[in-house]
Amino acid sequence: MTGKEKDLRIRSIDISEGENRAPNRAMLRATGFTDEDFKKPMIGIASTWSEVTPCNMHIDQLAIEAKAGARENGGAPMIFNTITVSDGIAMGHEGMRYSLPSREVIADSIETVMGAERLDGLVAIGGCDKNMPGCMIAIGRLNVPAVFTYGGTISPGKSKEGNDLDIVSVFEAVGKRNAGNMDDDTFKDIECHACPGAGSCGGMYTANTMASAIEAMGMSLPGSASNPGESSDKLADCRRAGEAVVDLLRKDIYPKDIMTKKAFENAITVVMALGGSTNAFLHLLAIAHSVDVDLSLDDFERIREKVPHLADLKPSGKYVMEHLYQVGGVSGVMKLLLEAGLLHGDCITVTGKTVAENLAEVEPLKEGQQIIRSLDNPIRESGPLYVLRGNLAPEGAVAKMSGLKVRKMTGPAKVFDSETEATEAVLKNEVEAGDIVVIRYSGPKGGPGMSEMLSITAIIVGKGLGEKVGLITDGRFSGGTHGLVVGHISPEAQVGGPIGLLQTGDTITIDSETQELKVHLSEDELEERRQSWTAPPLKYERGILNKYAKLVSSAAKGAVTDL
Repeated sequence: MTGKEKDLRIRSIDISEGENRAPNRAMLRATGFTDEDFKKPMIGIASTWSEVTPCNMHIDQLAIEAKAGARENGGAPMIFNTITVSDGIAMGHEGMRYSLPSREVIADSIETVMGAERLDGLVAIGGCDKNMPGCMIAIGRLNVPAVFTYGGTISPGKSKEGNDLDIVSVFEAVGKRNAGNMDDDTFKDIECHACPGAGSCGGMYTANTMASAIEAMGMSLPGSASNPGESSDKLADCRRAGEAVVDLLRKDIYPKDIMTKKAFENAITVVMALGGSTNAFLHLLAIAHSVDVDLSLDDFERIREKVPHLADLKPSGKYVMEHLYQVGGVSGVMKLLLEAGLLHGDCITVTGKTVAENLAEVEPLKEGQQIIRSLDNPIRESGPLYVLRGNLAPEGAVAKMSGLKVRKMTGPAKVFDSETEATEAVLKNEVEAGDIVVIRYSGPKGGPGMSEMLSITAIIVGKGLGEKVGLITDGRFSGGTHGLVVGHISPEAQVGGPIGLLQTGDTITIDSETQELKVHLSEDELEERRQSWTAPPLKYERGILNKYAKLVSSAAKGAVTDL
């Protein structure tokens, strides 16, 4: 390090200098560090590589590219790993209780390694749903120069008839098979060909939603959200991310400089325009908490009212993320939104440039493309992700109304204390058109872990009841869910929320037009039931799910564990 050069060792100098740190350096020499490396900033490459899911099975190679980029730009990089779980594999059984808690494990583990090893900068690479918010929560807490890179989307599969397939095709096939509308060969063909390789689930589900939100927020390089997992563009994206994090150190740009309130508004805007997953509510609230930005459900609703839904993407639409990549990607959508005055162009990003400066270098969406509607011909005049309130959800609930003709329903409740019980009833044809299924004790504490319910909602759609049956829960939904469903009901049943007071036969109204979720009972009737209600014991006495249930906050606050 010469006197004229800026010392980028903002934390690793604790290790790199001084005779008393010789033992620390000796350990690193065994990993390949040299005298020259100790003069450089140490860069952590947080890899979520794992063989438990196609979403992450290629990330080891992406981490190597990020490491190479950081080294070429003057850093001393090292790869470390954190966990992942596959939501698709965990879906529909007890394993799903571990999905949302894995977000906290990922965040805690990255923060732990970065803190213990005194690393100066971070490139985090995520694939499956909880990787991205987990990485971003850690980035926010650490507030060291950092870049997030998405592992990329999977390519669509192909059926024997040549139709595009994805993982939701398989979930919905279960319902069709149960209804007698699909033969054995077709069912097996869909199972075997829905997931053809590496990358996250292909529609505008949670992984692609969060990748899009993070790029819009300025924490990923332009194009990162759209580049397919198995592409040269994705490899180049990761290498550039390694280079970029060293530049952020040189420029003194930190995550809290980028993740401002306006940056979160940009993220919400893009999520609404793309028709993203309701999980964006949970995750953006939690990421905002990590950087002390005051974000609430009211902000989502305020932005929804002014942002049109433009994207014809699955689950309610026709196309998947790879199709969007082919016509200009999320960056092209952002350029369209910026030109319409719907984005804050002055927000700084991980390139060191503003959103507007980045998008000036981006080509517009391809002429004649059919995936993103024009602003004068939107799918909906406003965003499809609603906040509902009422006597069943005093703190709020969320619903995704894209692709639905029926946007309100009043009907009798059929109440279940678990998704398993509800699924059995649906498969036995005990749920009929006009019913409103209630699944409770599935919230952050009561689940615990706030299980996603893609399995039951896909079965309902597969049985032809998608717009004939309502479903409400204090749990949550996969980004692949569509139908007249309401989740994140807060407060949850486990803490005495009104959903815990419902009885089968109660009349419930779901109304997206008035944004109301209510049971047709008087406050006196609800209070009478409240007096006789007692909280059930937590479902787990030991381990992570016990710790999570004791620590986790309301879904309306992002289900964070460090309040």
